[in-house]
Order: sequence, then C-alpha cells, then structure tokens
Amino acid sequence: MRIKLITILTSVSCLFFSCKHEVKNTANRSQVKPNIIYILADDLGIGDVSIYNENSKIQTPNIDNLASYGAMYTDAHTSSAVCTPTRYSILTGRYNWRTSLKQGVVSGYSKSLIQPERSTVADLLKNNGYNTAFIGKWHMGWDWDITQPDSLGLDIDNLKSRPVVDFSTPIKNGPNTHGFDYSYGFCGSLDMPPYVWVENDMPTSVPTKLTKGKTKQGTWRKGLTADDFEHEQALPEITKHTVSYIGENAKKDKPFFVYMPLPAPHTPILPTAEFQGASNLDNPYADFVIMVDWVVGEVTKALEANGIAENTLIVFTSDNGCSPTANFKQLKTKNHNPSYLYRGTKSDIYEGGHRVPYIMSWKNKITASKSDQLLCTTDFYATVADILNVDLADNVAEDSFSHLSTTNLSSDASKRESIIHHSVRGEFAYRKGDYKVNFCKGSGGWSYPNSNTKKAIYDTLPDFQLYNVKEDVAETHNLEAEHPEIIKEFKADLLKIINDGRSTVGEKQPNDEAAAWPQLKKINDNKF
Repeated sequence: MRIKLITILTSVSCLFFSCKHEVKNTANRSQVKPNIIYILADDLGIGDVSIYNENSKIQTPNIDNLASYGAMYTDAHTSSAVCTPTRYSILTGRYNWRTSLKQGVVSGYSKSLIQPERSTVADLLKNNGYNTAFIGKWHMGWDWDITQPDSLGLDIDNLKSRPVVDFSTPIKNGPNTHGFDYSYGFCGSLDMPPYVWVENDMPTSVPTKLTKGKTKQGTWRKGLTADDFEHEQALPEITKHTVSYIGENAKKDKPFFVYMPLPAPHTPILPTAEFQGASNLDNPYADFVIMVDWVVGEVTKALEANGIAENTLIVFTSDNGCSPTANFKQLKTKNHNPSYLYRGTKSDIYEGGHRVPYIMSWKNKITASKSDQLLCTTDFYATVADILNVDLADNVAEDSFSHLSTTNLSSDASKRESIIHHSVRGEFAYRKGDYKVNFCKGSGGWSYPNSNTKKAIYDTLPDFQLYNVKEDVAETHNLEAEHPEIIKEFKADLLKIINDGRSTVGEKQPNDEAAAWPQLKKINDNKF
C-alpha cells in the first residue's frame, strides 16, 4: 500500500511541478550512513581478477583484498554485454533495453540516454543527505551545444559522426542533471571523440587539435582533442580527482557517494611507463589490468589515510566481459584466459560477455563471504535503498533487487530469481535456476558463430539455445531438443517481464518507444 500511495502522490504533484519521480525517505537502518564508492572497470574479464581465477597469470592484490572484508559474488552479470547499456542500468536500476537504445552503444556526441525525469541512484542518495560525485567515463550521452550537423549528414549516434560543437558553452542533461553535485569526466569512451574533460557541465578547455591512436591495442578514433586531455593520463587523472574528492569530503558532516567509472582496461590500452611490462605477459592489456588494480589500491589507501575506511561501502565490478582486443590468442600462450571458464567475450550473449567480478566490501561491517546468489548490475539501486531503509516509488528502479540479505547485514528484501541478458546486437537470453535460454543463433555478438558467419553455416544453427549453466558453464551442450518445454516456459516469462515494464513487484510500467524492435518481434513470431 505504501508503494502505491507514493506513486499516486508523486504523480499528482508532477502535474503541477517539473520533477522526477523520486524515492521517499523513511527511518534509517542505522544511525550512520556509509560513504559509498562504486568502481566500474571497463572491459575487465572475470578471469583477469586473481581471486576469481585460480589459474590467473595476472595478480590483482588490491581488488582481491576487497573480498577479504566483503562479499564476493560468483554469479554476477551486467545487464548488457557492452558499455553504454550497462552504465544506464547501474544508475537507474532499470534494464537498458527498455530505453530507445535496443542494441549497440551511443557515441561521444549522442544526446543523453537518461531522460530528465528518470530517477538515478545519485538522486536517491542526494535526497537522503549525501554529497554525490561522478568522476570518469560517462558514455551515456549528454547534450552538447551542437551548432552544425555532421558534414556528411551522419546522425550524432553514428560513431563516425563529427558535428560542430560550441565547446565554450555548458553541456545540458549531463551528470549534474542526473543527481550528481560534482562531475568530472568525458562523454563517450576513451576511443570516441571529442576528447574533452567536462567539469560541472563546463568543458575545461576548447579543443583545437586532432589526435588519433597509433597502435592496434592503443588505438582511438581520430577526433578533436583538448590541450589538457592526454589519453595516456586519463586513468591517473580520474584517480587523482577521486582521491582529492575523498580527502575534501572525509571530514564533512554529510556522507558521500562517488561513482567512479574507469576507462580501463578498455581501448586505448595505455598503461603508463611504470606499469609497462609489469605483468610479464608481453601484453599491454595485462599491464593495464595491473594498473586498474593500482587504482583500487589508491582509493582504499585514501580511505585509510582519512580514517573513513570503516564507514565506506565499496562496490567493484566491470561493465561487461573482456574485449577481443585484449588478444585472447596471445594470452592463451601464457595460459591466461580473461573469460576464465566461460564461453565468449564482450558483446556476446554467452556467459563470457556478461558474467563479471562483483565485490561489495564494507570493512568491519560485512563479513568476508562468497555468494552464488544470482545478481545483476541493475541491483545496486535497490541494495542502496535497502541499506538506507528507503521505499521506492513504483516507477523507480523497476528491475532492481537488493542483494543485502546475502551478507551478514539484515534484510527482508526479495532476492533475484531470474535475469535477462542482452547482447551488443540486441539479442536476448533468459536465465532462471540452472537453465538459460539464448533466444538467438550463435553468440549474438562478435564471437564465432555470429551473423557475419558464412550464410551456409549460420542458417544451419538453431534459432534458440538451451544450456544448464550450472553443469555446463562453457555452454557447449545445447539441450534445446531435449527440453522444449523449458524454452516455452522461459519465452513466456521473458515476454511478460518485457511487456510489464518491470521485473520487480509493482504496477505495470511503459517501455520507452523505439522505431523498431526486431529482436523482440523474432521471439514473438517463433512458435513452440
């Protein structure tokens, strides 16, 4: 009844005022609200974190140390197998495919994927007494002051689009619009122009030069670059700003939230001089992973130095699986597999595309543990609300389940029992219990076989795949012919969650409109 009343009152007030559908504060779970830092690696494979992979040839002691005073999740998944969609879902608690972006990612010039009225976890925390900061890679679009369209007529969502921007004016609909008091970062990926730092909606410098990456792993697309923007120094710059923010806010009365999405170890793979060769694997990607681990160490050292380590919750994860650019073939010669036991890579509907490391630590509060609870990156929103004992409105975080009860901290929130996976090409999979149905041919992404595979081969592939991912983690034995009843059941479940606009309990919500949704049509049209 409380949730429905919140929705009614919020809807009525928004008839008269411009507002987001916010959460409402109730009594706090504890007298002390923890600081919260969310560190999001970029294209880091689950097999690259040494505590997750007993055979890892890359050592990550600082990330591993988080698990020594926290919960380590072994069945955690991103909402998408690529970047932009996962980031949207982390901040909103809503599946990314409910937006107009049904596949792929946005460009560095794209408009904001988050609608102004959509509540984010930063809004939640800000409304509950937190200072909030975004520092790093945004890649969900914001609204540049575009004065002329691309000269070739390309849409701004096209990665080749180069519109004319007035960089002397503020951006709109960026992090500061979506709940962050402080913001410092860049719009797209580190390999997507424009390469410009933006602080609190203002570009820090007007770009006057063009740059382009020069090596295969260190590549970035040719584009406008500001004088104060050095690709090689992006990760240290983000780390420096985060450590500074921690120091500035450590002694303040208000708790703080830092969303720290890193641009690494994604391309351009650019470990700084002190990390080059550090892995002894003859691969810059492995060195870059070690540099990511260093970042985690710098953050935890800053917390210790400021005396707030025991009142800070840290979440560490990755936005999807490892990219093929890491050079899996070369790493295999060193007996290292970024995807660990799992099939596929970033982009894929297979487990390697979206099963990621996920650690939630809170020193002397969360007992060290390992959990096989099914988890999605959408679940961060509800978990934070659970910690603060806040009830959510019906049209907020529609796909978010708290995982607080998997720790020693008390919670009566419902646990996640199923999950929807999504590939770069917008293909779906549905998982419940030990079984998973991939509603597509092949990988649904970049791995073989995919839609670019020879037609004579691709056409012979089954339309759907069924795997027991508990017994067959590598997804090698398709059980489609043996259990058609499971596929029929999972199809019905999937369509209901899509059509209800939510996977949590509550009133039905709308999905955002899109010009076409062929992936959904394909599932609807297939008969069982």
